[in-house]
Amino acid sequence: MDDVLRMDAVGQARAVRDGQVSPRELVEAAIAWIEARDGELNAVVHRRFERALAELAGIPEEAPFRGVPILLKDLGWRQAGEPYSGGSHVLDGLRVERDGYGVARLRAAGFVVLGRTNTPELGSTITTEPVAFGPTRNPYGPGYSPGGSSGGSAAAVAAGMVAVATASDGGGSIRIPASLCGLVGLKPTRGRISFGPDGGEGWSGFSCPGFVTRSVRDTAAALDLVSGFRPGDPYDAPALPGPLAGEVGADPGRLRVGFVTRHPRGDVPEDPEVSEAVTRAAGLLEALGHDVGPSWPEALGDAGFPLRFGAVVADNLAAEIENIGSWRGRPVELTELEPRNAELVRAGRAHSAAQHILAVQWIDAFRRRMAAWWESGYDLLLAPSLGVAPFELGWIPPHDLSVASGRTARAVAYTSPVNATGQPAISLPLHVSRSGLPVGVQLVAAAGREDLLVRVAAQVEAARPFTHAALG
Repeated sequence: MDDVLRMDAVGQARAVRDGQVSPRELVEAAIAWIEARDGELNAVVHRRFERALAELAGIPEEAPFRGVPILLKDLGWRQAGEPYSGGSHVLDGLRVERDGYGVARLRAAGFVVLGRTNTPELGSTITTEPVAFGPTRNPYGPGYSPGGSSGGSAAAVAAGMVAVATASDGGGSIRIPASLCGLVGLKPTRGRISFGPDGGEGWSGFSCPGFVTRSVRDTAAALDLVSGFRPGDPYDAPALPGPLAGEVGADPGRLRVGFVTRHPRGDVPEDPEVSEAVTRAAGLLEALGHDVGPSWPEALGDAGFPLRFGAVVADNLAAEIENIGSWRGRPVELTELEPRNAELVRAGRAHSAAQHILAVQWIDAFRRRMAAWWESGYDLLLAPSLGVAPFELGWIPPHDLSVASGRTARAVAYTSPVNATGQPAISLPLHVSRSGLPVGVQLVAAAGREDLLVRVAAQVEAARPFTHAALG
């Protein structure tokens, strides 16, 4: 069973179809592994083991992922009858009434949900250390952060509890944990996956649902299952030429790739380990036959971006707190929130509607300036997934908001612009830091080109197979 748990989800599904393992054996083995490892890591904050086992009998034999275990991030990804916390005590007592579209599709495909994973309070930072549930630890080093906000999902997949877990990305929250935990993490194009039926968008379009996995083919297969426009969605991503699973192993052709190792904004200190990761990845892409050279969108250097991005996030958090107050029947007091979120809510409440719209309009213009670089003939941008080397728990201090803000801005300097533009981007585990922790690199494509990202990511994976030393 250890060998089966080390397989990716596609491999586990095949093992079930071939009779190598039964769905019950696979689910029971995953449960045992969670119980063995999660005491140290604190990745799974809600367990539903008995219900998961009871659901096995109802899964059709023809379901493509029959019996394959999965974990859901406890932010978004709602499941009927289960609690929903969002990393915070302000949601205590909430039970979800119906599955989100993505969860319904995963369950219909045969995935078995074992529980929900830890996330920072309301998903608003890059490390998973919520007061409500305690910190999640990185399987590669228990003193280190697994990142955020999908840190619980990333830690669980890296440790071998499940092969795939759901995630979401509003400023880097898929790609950053994937980088820190040695995983594949693809942020899809805006509108590729529906937030329905209970939502339309996240963070004014900045946030996208997705997955963290250990293989490119798992990422492609999982996205195929949940992608697609639903009536009433505010966005619709450009159509893909076919299933992403069919792009794995396809020739990407000779691509024109620009890369950046020093942030053009000038206020982001360069981290030598991060720069080394990007430089080595550039060399690998060149060796694979691509045209690679230093180049990037000029808009990436605009010093006005962090202010507008931060304003939109603060406005959305303020609105979310109002919604939570309405749900529970009493307002959320700022003293109920962690200091970081209390300050963001204050800022959001201080913004007028006109100020919010002006920030969104500035982002609209920024998006067009960024897109011009791809229109000029480039296929991919190679950049850091995270602007800093792997960091220890506590590096984002909960009470020193000035230090926390500066460090967070540095960390997300390469990811948050891609949330603002809505483009797809993938983090790949291609480097190891001097501390022995993974360092990912990010490839960004034009809007709608997840197919290109999957092709080149699979090419890179075949040339330099990903190692997953934390599986145990």
